[in-house]
Amino acid sequence: ALSSAASDVYKRQVQAVRDVSFSLRAGEVLAIVGESGCGKSVLCKSILHLLPQTAKIKSGKIIVDGTDITAYREREMTALRGSLFSMVFQDPMTGTAASMQIEENMALAARRGLSRTLKKGISSKEREFYRERLAELGLGLEDRMTSKVGLLSGGQRQALTLLMATLKKPQLLLLDEHTAALDPKTAAKVLEATDRIVGQDNLTTLMITHNMKDAIAHGNRLVMMYEGHIIYLSLIHI
Repeated sequence: ALSSAASDVYKRQVQAVRDVSFSLRAGEVLAIVGESGCGKSVLCKSILHLLPQTAKIKSGKIIVDGTDITAYREREMTALRGSLFSMVFQDPMTGTAASMQIEENMALAARRGLSRTLKKGISSKEREFYRERLAELGLGLEDRMTSKVGLLSGGQRQALTLLMATLKKPQLLLLDEHTAALDPKTAAKVLEATDRIVGQDNLTTLMITHNMKDAIAHGNRLVMMYEGHIIYLSLIHI
């Protein structure tokens, strides 16, 4: 159960998510679909403890590999976000540093969760690895590795964010409507890249979407939410 405190104007609490229970199997893609405001994103962000200060988990458990992480503090969650969890948000501008080069963004993602040192620059071996992974996107970014990310289009930045989020093969990948802000043609390319990366690395994935067609096409199981509840759960395909 998740409660979100309203503004001082209303002086009330709203239960954004309640009575929601599901499990994820290794390598599964669970698509959660529903209209805006049904609690999809709040549910997704609660797993990573990325809720706003006005929201809190009042009851329930979030269990990962047999461990309840519901009461974990920020320091503990930061470690998990760097090693077990990775998330791609709806806004293409969120997951990358605009003032840094493409290869510098890739290096930040590759070194996430590691102890910080005075290591100089990016090695030739690292650069070649980044080039190979960027080439898989089919967007020509492997030839622009020293370009500032701020010069990329929204679709290119979101594709780069997806690649960065999956670079260390997270135990759980969360996609929070990661193509909703893109035009249909670009969204299709990012979804194609998502399928390819998730498939080749067998990533366990939670995909939030408001598009039923995308949920059916890209998920193994479908969960439909309405007003904070799960109202439908179905197997799509394996």
